[in-house]
Amino acid sequence: MPSLPKGRSNCITDVSDVKVGNVTLYEKINDQNTICTGVTAILPHSGNLFTQKTRAASAVINGYGKTAGLVQVDELGLLESPIMLTNTFSVGPVIQGTLQYMLEENKEIGDTASSINIVVGECNDSYLNSMRLQSVKPEHAIQAIKHAKNAPVTEGAVGAGKGMVCFGYKGGIGTASRIVNVDDEHYTVGCLVLSNFGKRDHALFADWESKNMDTPDGSIMMIIATDAPLYDRQLKRLAKRCAAGLGRTGSHIDHGSGDIAIAFSTANTYSHHAKSHKESITFIRDDHPVMNSLFQAVIEVTEEAVIRSLKKAETTAGRKGRIVERAPLPKG
Repeated sequence: MPSLPKGRSNCITDVSDVKVGNVTLYEKINDQNTICTGVTAILPHSGNLFTQKTRAASAVINGYGKTAGLVQVDELGLLESPIMLTNTFSVGPVIQGTLQYMLEENKEIGDTASSINIVVGECNDSYLNSMRLQSVKPEHAIQAIKHAKNAPVTEGAVGAGKGMVCFGYKGGIGTASRIVNVDDEHYTVGCLVLSNFGKRDHALFADWESKNMDTPDGSIMMIIATDAPLYDRQLKRLAKRCAAGLGRTGSHIDHGSGDIAIAFSTANTYSHHAKSHKESITFIRDDHPVMNSLFQAVIEVTEEAVIRSLKKAETTAGRKGRIVERAPLPKG
């Protein structure tokens, strides 16, 4: 089957109005400790995310992770905050910072609207980052949100990806997009990954010799965005297909790996203030061939986003004198 055409920038922000922001923290403290981490924010649109919620769903491929907020996403099929990515020990402060930002944007939350669901995903960057120092603070989450732009995303060792290791080389943030054409319309599917998994001799896209590195089994967060009119059950079907793209790279989805996908659609937003007791939306038929093309797009962008996270990263020095090299791949 031929590959689908790539989006304009081959980036998750090719989905109209989707925004991404990074805050990177890097500081050598002493011979033993280095801060090598950060925060990445994905905003489904530039409006008020709480009052104009997006349809969303998640798929937990392997649940060795500490992601927050997925229970409500899967219960209600809605996303009402940015999707935030960081390291394992920083989920708490990132929730706090994101909550603070959303409270400032929405005076009704905690009052007439009672509550909000913040979504945060994580990977373990403790091979390079002195994670016990808990260097990520709530203000870094706020900065990542405020820095978010609908522009080509900086990839590699940036934001939440600063300290991540993938296939024994420097991993981190990667992104890709595909266009699906049907009749006189076209839909964009974009993916952003936080890659932190795999051994060198597992990679299917390169012939690398094994190297013994004392790294955790690793994890990956996969964020799928699309402007195709889908609702939450269909988005869960898309999220599940991330596993096929991940498998193409050579992931074994190990016991200690948190492999988690979140998918959202920018079509059919859900108004928090609607008065009617009925809701009407237009969505793609499950049995139409375009659904298979959307599945193909998810698989392709997940695979490519992982590879791009390696291509775009740079050799990085971390704690205890550890150095993780850039993968020997062409940068293009």
